[in-house]
Amino acid sequence: MEFRTERLLLRSAREDDLEPLHAILSDPRAMAYWSSLPHGDLQATREWLSSMIAIRPGEGEDFIIERDGQILGKAGLYRFPEIGYILHPDHWGHGYAREALTLVIDRAFNVHGLDRISADVDPRNEGSLGLLRRLHFQETHRAERTWQIGGKWFDSIYLALEPADWRQSRA
Repeated sequence: MEFRTERLLLRSAREDDLEPLHAILSDPRAMAYWSSLPHGDLQATREWLSSMIAIRPGEGEDFIIERDGQILGKAGLYRFPEIGYILHPDHWGHGYAREALTLVIDRAFNVHGLDRISADVDPRNEGSLGLLRRLHFQETHRAERTWQIGGKWFDSIYLALEPADWRQSRA
């Protein structure tokens, strides 16, 4: 499955995505606010990629993000209704995440009929929080010590987007 935006190709993951994804998932900058430590070896990325490939229709929908044949990251709903995305830091600040997420959100509401999309964001991740707010996500609540990563506890800000808010923002 693949979809095009103005600048991007969003497509299903493949086994040959392993090394480009490992370059992202092993980068401490990209993984600073992720739910795991940077991947230390290809096997960790292989397992992650296998779970992405194994998503069944009706469970979720996750895409590799490409531009001009280069993998920039991934975006999607690994498990409905939670949105997630990660890009290599070399591609931050160019609007690629927003462009990809716009397609993902449209599909979530218009194809999959979700009644809400949720997000769990580390409060330190100002870039991601700003992006989600620009996409009209609203904070629903906060919680402390929700993720233990590398022996340290981290907090969460939870956000949600309703179909009516999305449609209004697109009008």
